[in-house]
Amino acid sequence: MKITAFQQLIEDIYFERDSARGLAGTHMWFCEEVGELTRALRRGHQDELEGEFADVLAWLSTLASIAGVDLEAAALKKYAKGCPRCESTPCACH
Repeated sequence: MKITAFQQLIEDIYFERDSARGLAGTHMWFCEEVGELTRALRRGHQDELEGEFADVLAWLSTLASIAGVDLEAAALKKYAKGCPRCESTPCACH
């Protein structure tokens, strides 16, 4: 699935509720999910990582949608040439 398709899927599922909550409120939920991912990483809970990564991606997608940002276009714009600073792949920055 492409990033744009995933972002649209998350919009279809959650946009009405998330946009009503607003950017600030939705950002708080995103931060909570990042915290859950952090705990799973720190504790070495491999069985939880897949779900936590998916949750963080979903919340990031809904934040982007509320802000009017196409995640796939933004990612390509910034990283298509490699590292945004040195334009190398892999990064050659020191």
